[in-house]
Amino acid sequence: MAEADANMPSLDRLEIEDETAASNADEARLARRRKLLTGIAAAVLLAGAAYGGWYMLIGSHHVETDNAYVGADTAQITPMISGQVAAVLKQDTQMVKRGEILVRIDDSDAQIALASAEADLAKARRQFGQTSATSSSLSAQVTARGAEITSARAQLVAAQASYDKAKVDYDRRRKLAPNGAVSGDELTTATNSLASASASLAQARAAVAQASSQATAAEGSLAANDALISGSTVNTAPDVQAAEARVKQARLDLERTVIRAPIDGVVTSRAVQVGQRVAPGAIVMQVVPVAQVYVDANFKEGQLQKVKPGQPATLTADLYGGSVEYHGKVEGFSGGTGASFALIPAQNATGNWIKVVQRLPVRIGLDPRELAAHPLRVGLSMTVTVDTSAR
Repeated sequence: MAEADANMPSLDRLEIEDETAASNADEARLARRRKLLTGIAAAVLLAGAAYGGWYMLIGSHHVETDNAYVGADTAQITPMISGQVAAVLKQDTQMVKRGEILVRIDDSDAQIALASAEADLAKARRQFGQTSATSSSLSAQVTARGAEITSARAQLVAAQASYDKAKVDYDRRRKLAPNGAVSGDELTTATNSLASASASLAQARAAVAQASSQATAAEGSLAANDALISGSTVNTAPDVQAAEARVKQARLDLERTVIRAPIDGVVTSRAVQVGQRVAPGAIVMQVVPVAQVYVDANFKEGQLQKVKPGQPATLTADLYGGSVEYHGKVEGFSGGTGASFALIPAQNATGNWIKVVQRLPVRIGLDPRELAAHPLRVGLSMTVTVDTSAR
């Protein structure tokens, strides 16, 4: 019992020492925690100050979006004439140069049309020569008709003289017949001579009228023929020029049986096969000018306050990652937001309207040398950063 009482102070001291050690450990932990929290707070403040400084100096002068895609003014290849495809010389993904043959259309019909048009041109030239020769013939006929009029008028004068003589003879005999100085046979002969002279006079007058009419008709034919060739040559005659136009059209149609690449680029969306009959305007393939692509960056409307045409832009492509940068310039802004040109435009005139931030496409032109080093394709995703501090 006494021994137990003697051990009691030792146990109390041990408990006190344990409590003191635990208290010291808690204070040490609290000190370390305070240091850690102080360090974190200092790091946060330092990071905030660094971000604030970066934003004030750099970030506030840049706008960025990853809603951007590569685009290009794609050339659609369409035939200008109808016909059956004889050959397709380029396939999808092939690079082509401007002027290279893409498709050949069977040119048999075009060859025949050209030959027919050339024959019509030769015929028109000959007809012009014939018309010119006809004018010379008609001119000679007009001269001949003039001579016929002169001859008819001379015959009329002779007939008039014969008639006057017959009339005088008849009047003399008619006056002497009652006295018996002239026999009845002589009077009858004089009467017949007068009638014959009168008929000849009427015939001569008709001949003069006929000759005048024929001369007038010849002059009219000459004038009409001259109107066809007046002021014209074999090369300027309307019929010849019309025939030449048909020849040019036929030759152009023949040339159009060969479809060539209008630009440099890559063939895509080929939709034509050998033997297929194509119609004018049908799209048979497309050529994408990969060396002349651009980027349409869809910025939020709140980002565009300071964006101006001509400002520099830095771009990266998901295809190459952040290790490859492209440099370009803002070329301009679209005429409307993407929603305004959608197939089904948003209808905001409703009772449950909710405001949605709109995006406006901004065209970014790229450096051709960088495109040559790292080619892009239409539709690839891009990240665009525009420096709005540039003026």
